[in-house]
Amino acid sequence: MTEQCDIGLIGLAVMGQNLILNMADHGFQVAAYNRTTGKVDEFLAGPAQGKSIFGCFSPEELVKHLKRPRRIMMMVKAGEPVGQTINQFAPLLEAGDIMIDGGNSYYTDTEQRIGELQSQGILYLGTGISGGEEGARHGPSIMPGGTPEAWNDVKPIFQAIAAKVGPNNDIPCCEWVGPGGAGHYVKMVHNGIEYGDMQLICEAYSLLKDGLGLSNEELYDIFTQWNKGELDSYLIEITRDIFSVVDPETNNGLVDMVLDKAGQKGTGKWTSQLALDLGVPTTLITEAVFARCLSALKDARLRASQVLGGPADAIESFRDSVDRDTFIEWVRQALYASKISSYAQGFAQLRAASGEYDWGLKYGELAMLWRGGCIIRAAFLERIKDAFDKEPQLENLMLDAYFQKAIESSQTGWRSAVSTAVRIGIPIPAISAALAYYDGYRCKRLPHNLLQAQRDYFGAHTYERIDKEGVFHSDWLGLRREPE
Repeated sequence: MTEQCDIGLIGLAVMGQNLILNMADHGFQVAAYNRTTGKVDEFLAGPAQGKSIFGCFSPEELVKHLKRPRRIMMMVKAGEPVGQTINQFAPLLEAGDIMIDGGNSYYTDTEQRIGELQSQGILYLGTGISGGEEGARHGPSIMPGGTPEAWNDVKPIFQAIAAKVGPNNDIPCCEWVGPGGAGHYVKMVHNGIEYGDMQLICEAYSLLKDGLGLSNEELYDIFTQWNKGELDSYLIEITRDIFSVVDPETNNGLVDMVLDKAGQKGTGKWTSQLALDLGVPTTLITEAVFARCLSALKDARLRASQVLGGPADAIESFRDSVDRDTFIEWVRQALYASKISSYAQGFAQLRAASGEYDWGLKYGELAMLWRGGCIIRAAFLERIKDAFDKEPQLENLMLDAYFQKAIESSQTGWRSAVSTAVRIGIPIPAISAALAYYDGYRCKRLPHNLLQAQRDYFGAHTYERIDKEGVFHSDWLGLRREPE
């Protein structure tokens, strides 16, 4: 069997295996390779048995069994492992062959690799893939970017295996994103929004459980109802499911037995760092990253809890006085409005990056890429697509008529939930940041005239005026009034 496989895939961890099985289910011949070749044997004897999958035990063997132009997809850890894999395989390839990085690589690494391989005539794609193990197996969201000439050669495979949406379930959640590192940048922002979504849900959970004192059974019922309305999404759905699981060892809710110490892999942090580079206030995602960092300080928090006080008896007083159903609705409104604010920030960052790097991103299409298969899939992404279809260069998602109205109708609950959390001492950094972003964005005049005056006073940094053009500096010390 030579030159018969449609694509080769390197890396047989769960994601790689599931993508291969997905490709085979859709009629593609796949060559599979792993650096530890024992995994190839295990895969062939297990899930791949009887399928159109060919196991390879060396780079040379994999290359030999691929149709031209050869398509090789890497599902290996980002960073140095990707570089090592490229160095191993690139010398075996010819001009016109294609290498694909399907991991969470940093977008500038992808751009550097495109340039390095270009001299050999090798085409390179940096492709974001979302959906976890289940998505990889049954239909992920795929965000391809890189060398445009490579897209048509991988499009039939990627769009076949991607999740499908639309009235007839025939629109693939996979479309060309843009050149250079666009695919990996879009996936990074997707992950940043995911950080924000998860943190928002956790804060809503804390308000209901710690504030209102609801049981997991009650939370299950609430999230079941929420998933039937505006908040319909994968993350709300799995949160509902989590509340139903009982720990077989203790007979308690399993979620209550999980240590409150969150991990992260870095893409949320990258989103925040790059937002700062662009001057884009992606505040909610940044607060979500910091919230995970704070959760990791478990031992320090345990010590602090013994000495740092909050509002005394506030939660008990709140529970005695609040109308339960009214507060639940406030939390729902706060969660929905904050979610809109989060996506508005994410798309604002994509808009800024697209302008900075000349990627030509199509924001409505990006919303549809995330409509199915991925972790942040949600019904309201259809509304985001509609907003950008009406105004492709929409400056901010909150300016769309639908989202304006949605936020307006949620403001009472949003503000009430935030003020209640502050009053009774429950931390909700992401929901608070979402509201602060909204209030700041809609504010005609912010207090930063004073900030500029301070900067000019101590550092002669200059300022602009509201009444005439130009840049000015004043002798604040000489003009000041001496205190009596």
